[in-house]
Amino acid sequence: MVIGASGSIGSVSARLLAMAFDEVYIAGRTMSKLEALRDSILEETPDAKVTATTDYNELLGDMDMIVTSTSGAGKEILDIMRVKPGCVITDVARPLDLPASDVAKRPDVLVIESGEIELPTKVKGLKSIGLPPNVIYACLAETIVLALEGRFEVFTVGRDTEWEKVKEIYKLGIKHGMKLAAISGVNGVFTDEAIAKVVTLAKKARLSWKGGSDAPAAKAAKPKAAAKPATARKAPAKKAVAEAKPAAPAKSAPKKAAARKAAPAKKAAVKAPARKAAAKKPA
Repeated sequence: MVIGASGSIGSVSARLLAMAFDEVYIAGRTMSKLEALRDSILEETPDAKVTATTDYNELLGDMDMIVTSTSGAGKEILDIMRVKPGCVITDVARPLDLPASDVAKRPDVLVIESGEIELPTKVKGLKSIGLPPNVIYACLAETIVLALEGRFEVFTVGRDTEWEKVKEIYKLGIKHGMKLAAISGVNGVFTDEAIAKVVTLAKKARLSWKGGSDAPAAKAAKPKAAAKPATARKAPAKKAVAEAKPAAPAKSAPKKAAARKAAPAKKAAVKAPARKAAAKKPA
């Protein structure tokens, strides 16, 4: 699933995933934009299954991979407690979509930061930008590559990033020795041991996982106690004593409708190279 799929980075991510996975969900706020993206993806990858949705929280528990690329800094992008154990979440947004406090709630989910490039050589005068030495953000790497090529032009600015330019800058980056930086998260670079720990916790959590609707239940509100009958007051002399009616009992809180069970996720695997057909996982 790609959340924020109608944006510049989100649309590119959706196109790439449609080439590698059998089923891809594209999520956003405007259905018309999502449908236009879906139609464009199907023109390029006719055998892909692409589903557009503006209500994606109920589907989180069926996803094996989630890409977040929104501009909603400070807002809750997804309910991480609904995510399937072992899911890989790639947070592409800057600032990040998922705060460290949310990531800490799910040690059985791998949340990685994307968009970081390792330079082939040390760059003199490069000041710290909050990343490991010789590692820069992809947007800066793109600018450096274009400068090395002598192409002083507007390349991928704006919402509608051309697919051909994405493939071109990728090839140029490889030409100049750039490569993806090490996998990192909110606490720094992931070691092999750290990833293995996530896998172990995910396998354990899967034993009790019931599916997409297996989110932690909210605490039910305590029903209100019925009101006590009112005490009758004495009437004035020569008048009948009024009999007070008991107050009606308070209504108990209505029961919440049972959450709709999500369909079990289809087992899948990434396409094998050389056009060999293979089952693939939903993203």
